[in-house]
Amino acid sequence: MNYLLAALFGYLLGSIPFGLLITRAAGLGDVRKIGSGNIGATNVLRTGNKGLAALTLLLDGLKGTIAVLIAGLYGADFAIIAGFFAFIGHLFPVWLGFKGGKGVATYIGVLAGLMWKVALVFAAVWIAVALLLRYSSLAALIAAVVVPLTLLIMGYQDFAVVFALMSVIVFIKHRANISRLMAGTESRIGSKG
Repeated sequence: MNYLLAALFGYLLGSIPFGLLITRAAGLGDVRKIGSGNIGATNVLRTGNKGLAALTLLLDGLKGTIAVLIAGLYGADFAIIAGFFAFIGHLFPVWLGFKGGKGVATYIGVLAGLMWKVALVFAAVWIAVALLLRYSSLAALIAAVVVPLTLLIMGYQDFAVVFALMSVIVFIKHRANISRLMAGTESRIGSKG
């Protein structure tokens, strides 16, 4: 029952659609109707409002971190479960017909709550690829490959397995981006919807 409560707590926290709520509150309408149709920070950036995009990124990340930290008060197992389900909640929010974001910000938020040093590795890889190639999706995908490998090298096998699963889900959620990257039609960071 306690594991179920941790999962439910994480899911409900993760399912808060901050990108949609923030853009509506700012009078920018429904962010799902521009760009990629995603509710995440990269698509919010396509509104031309960098501040709102940064706020979306921060809040989507904090969903994962807060889930981990609060559930972690009751044990490491609860932290991992709550974090994983915060990630799932962001991807499949009940409030939006289970059509949410792609999970990258929440992924790094969960990682920050569990292993902040590896979260810095994710951030460094993401920034390097994003600055070099200006593709948010590609930066996220490469960083999502690096994370489980880093955890494995550091000797955290259990975390490596959980983040490998999360990384696979990130790749699945980015399949349209992968197709556009291969076709050379993927939007670059900063392009407007």
